[in-house]
Amino acid sequence: MILISEDVWSADFEALAARFPLVREPELWSKKDELKAKLSTATALVVRNRTQVTREIIEAAPNLKIIARAGVGLDNIDVKAADDNGVVVSAALGINATAVGEETLAMALALSRKLIELDSSTRNGEWNRKAGSEISGKTWGLLGFGATARATAELLRGFKVKVLAYDPFAKPDQSYLNSINAEMASLESVVTQSDFLSVHLPSTPETKNIINSALLSTMKKSALIISVGRGEVINEEDLEAALKSGVIAGAGLDVRAQEPPQDKRFTDLSSVVLAPHIAGITHESQAAINRVLVSEITAALTGGTQSYAVGSVKRAK
Repeated sequence: MILISEDVWSADFEALAARFPLVREPELWSKKDELKAKLSTATALVVRNRTQVTREIIEAAPNLKIIARAGVGLDNIDVKAADDNGVVVSAALGINATAVGEETLAMALALSRKLIELDSSTRNGEWNRKAGSEISGKTWGLLGFGATARATAELLRGFKVKVLAYDPFAKPDQSYLNSINAEMASLESVVTQSDFLSVHLPSTPETKNIINSALLSTMKKSALIISVGRGEVINEEDLEAALKSGVIAGAGLDVRAQEPPQDKRFTDLSSVVLAPHIAGITHESQAAINRVLVSEITAALTGGTQSYAVGSVKRAK
């Protein structure tokens, strides 16, 4: 039985349901005991980012062959536990990179041209022709240089910006860097020189709260920061203080340290654009991700090899 514990569905999954037994309960992620009970007979589990797939959950599923993640982050899945139990973890890495890149630029444009603020004032009958700032010709910094950062850089080519990227693990070809007018640089160089800084970092012990008051204090006062990786990499208290005191000019936050947030932080700041972790969610990206997941699940249940396995197990038991 294929078990879907969150809001994941498409025509591809309908076709899958015609071939294999399938149970879809979008709120099951919040009911741990029910989830464990249903997993006792499941051969495949489909999740987004709310289902906490811990070792306990995995070991409650003796017949489980594959965990299919509808998205790219693996924060909610114990991949080591899956490896230990011979379970494939598949994630459509890179499939939604263009969607994330487009929203990154959308947030930067909304902030630099004050579009949210001006939309609101115009609706209220005002005609405030306040000047904004251009992206073109500026310096754009990338923290992290994985798929979403590269997609952002590629989209920026039309803006003729200089791109600086920090990622101690990335080793891109110089020819590729030349094609996007980019260079790899130190964290300090990227942060201090950028007019726009987009954050694409995963949440790890090394990156948690990497963006704090000390780092923010080195940025240009006119700088804008866009966060589309993981919310935990930003110390939100420090960012709020920096915005209120004018240390930096604005921020676009698609991801938060706690999701959904339980406080009202940033909601009273016109210099901030907020979104509910939807950078990677477009009709096109979700359709592409679902096609990949259905293909991976079908392969797992029919003895095939998984092309998007992210753990050490590359073929379902």
